[in-house]
Amino acid sequence: MGKKCKREVVLRRRATAPRLRRRRKGATAVEPGLLKKEALKEARRCLSLRECESCEVCELLCPDLCITRDEKTGEVVIDLDYCKGCGICASICPKGAIQMVLEDVT
Repeated sequence: MGKKCKREVVLRRRATAPRLRRRRKGATAVEPGLLKKEALKEARRCLSLRECESCEVCELLCPDLCITRDEKTGEVVIDLDYCKGCGICASICPKGAIQMVLEDVT
């Protein structure tokens, strides 16, 4: 009635990187990368440069069209009188240059 499936175990050799093979043949020193703690410190240092690179993603996705570019200086300007505070611009900014801060009512 039905066909029987043929079962077999296929052994595959794990591919080794060429560098690893060369290192095994010769006695070259291994240069370790950063430790996890050092890598996190470096990532924070690089990502902390929170300067706007004028990518204009915030301007494109602003539903209120309150983000524009100043023609004279070339800087991105947010008109806070029209901004409803949805936070889309802050959440999509790749550099984290826009931060949502509560306004003082006093």
